[in-house]
Amino acid sequence: MSADLTPLLDKTVKDTLAYVRTHDPDAGAELAELRRRRLTRPEVVVVGETKRGKSSLINALLGVPGLSPVDAAVATATYLQFVPGEQLGARAWLPGSADPIVIGDLAEWATGAQRARRIEVTHPAPMLRYVSLLDTPGVGGLDPAHTAVALAAVERATALLFVADASAPLSQPELDFLVAASVRVDAVVFALTKIDGFAGWRRILDDNQALLRAHAPRFADASWFAVSSTLAELAVQAGPDDQAALVEASKIAELQHALVELAGRGHQLQLANVLRAARGDLTRLEAAAADSVRAVEADPVRTAQIRAERAALAARKRTESRQWTLLLSTETQRARVETVGQLRTRIAAVQQDFSERIDKGRGDTLATMPEQLDTELQAVAVHLSEQLETTFAAVGEKVLASVFDESERAAMLSRLNASLRHTMDAAAPRDGSADNLLIALSAGGIAFMAGRGAMLGASVLAVGGGLLVPVAGIGLGLAAGGYVLYRRRVQTDRQQARIWLRDVLGEARAALADEIANRFTDLQYALSVAVDDAVEKRIKDLDAHIAEIDAAAAEDAAGRSRRRATAQQELDAVRAKLRAADAVLAKARALTPVPYDEENR
Repeated sequence: MSADLTPLLDKTVKDTLAYVRTHDPDAGAELAELRRRRLTRPEVVVVGETKRGKSSLINALLGVPGLSPVDAAVATATYLQFVPGEQLGARAWLPGSADPIVIGDLAEWATGAQRARRIEVTHPAPMLRYVSLLDTPGVGGLDPAHTAVALAAVERATALLFVADASAPLSQPELDFLVAASVRVDAVVFALTKIDGFAGWRRILDDNQALLRAHAPRFADASWFAVSSTLAELAVQAGPDDQAALVEASKIAELQHALVELAGRGHQLQLANVLRAARGDLTRLEAAAADSVRAVEADPVRTAQIRAERAALAARKRTESRQWTLLLSTETQRARVETVGQLRTRIAAVQQDFSERIDKGRGDTLATMPEQLDTELQAVAVHLSEQLETTFAAVGEKVLASVFDESERAAMLSRLNASLRHTMDAAAPRDGSADNLLIALSAGGIAFMAGRGAMLGASVLAVGGGLLVPVAGIGLGLAAGGYVLYRRRVQTDRQQARIWLRDVLGEARAALADEIANRFTDLQYALSVAVDDAVEKRIKDLDAHIAEIDAAAAEDAAGRSRRRATAQQELDAVRAKLRAADAVLAKARALTPVPYDEENR
């Protein structure tokens, strides 16, 4: 049983946030917002590569075979949240709508036949009284968009349950995802599934631990729970004579107890998560303090590099600013025309489909035409939202690559993010622009995850260190007037039904085309402002750094000594904060339960 670390975690978080706020008010404000989040029920987010048995494991943990759809291509924009309820039920959140809708066939929605951003499933399973579970799409190399949604869900996590299976050791995409997902989540529990199907699972487990030591040393000594979801499912269906043996062989009960134990430490885990996030800011402040120490040394080589960087950046700002703007305008215009063309094709296909329904339908089929078209228009809007996310990411990455090389992009992303947040906060919302999204571009490519939407008044897609670009989820359905007009003019008249269909789809196409134009205008403006502002701020930072060097060079030996002492004192202070945070985070590892056989080694 671990000691209550709440007082120690609370004090360390307060001290760290106060230090970060003093040196970077924006970062301090974000951490403070993270700390203020209320923890109503701990949430364990289940993540891992496709086909590793995540959904089967959730079903086994809840004792409900088939609850979470298994062996299905989960929609790229959907994750499932399992919460307590008196009976089985489900509701889904669609893009463009703040209110959920009640759904029936969970498998149909979860596998993408119907599209939703998030699906909440209620069930009276005993475990859900203690902890909510989030089932995410598979991550890794099979579909990068799945990684986006999994990382989106991670932002809600009190702890992570990382799922691998006994068929093969962890892959590089799995290791990369683990590192990215654990930036803001301190507690990670590992599960090795399918041990009933692979006799050599212990060797795979050893290989996984070796890979973690090499590529993610923070998890070198992490706990692994080896389980069989198949045996657990058989136990549910077995008679009393076989049930106990199957439960013991599945080892699911041990993992269930561990997650319930974690849930009981939810508040401590939340504080550890804030401290884990703050550590990233401390690392950045340490690098800045080390730069100040080097500035006092006035190293000729380093000084020449900084002056050259400053001169090159200023020259590019003078000579290439128009080229950046032209490229951005060209790319956004090209993408806008392409997107509108695809929209026209999609609406034409809908019109042909419904025209055929009108020709063949009669009676009840014609009577329910408005409801059918409403569903189809919602599907068009969801598809368009997803397409815009991908298109905007591609446009943003191409423009960034023309402005900065890879190392420069890495240095400027935080500045770009700050500018984009300011642009988004300052912009007046348009009608119908609910469910706003931000797209994230990483310095080395594109990835997505949900960020701090509550702070921005929006749902956010972001990567730690990635670029945020504004785009919005689009909601579209048949307006109430469409129903009234249909029933007034159509009834069973096929010709009037065709006219009604043409008019409704024409209005929908025009509305979506306008929305597309507005979204691309948002993208062009926000990215243009952010790039220009980031370049200007980088030049100012370099000017300040050069000024430090020049001031140190102008000092006599005593003056340089004093400057060096001041700079070193600041570096020592931030490193002391880092050591304090690391020491407490090391103690927080005791919050993560270990398997019974590890406790008794």
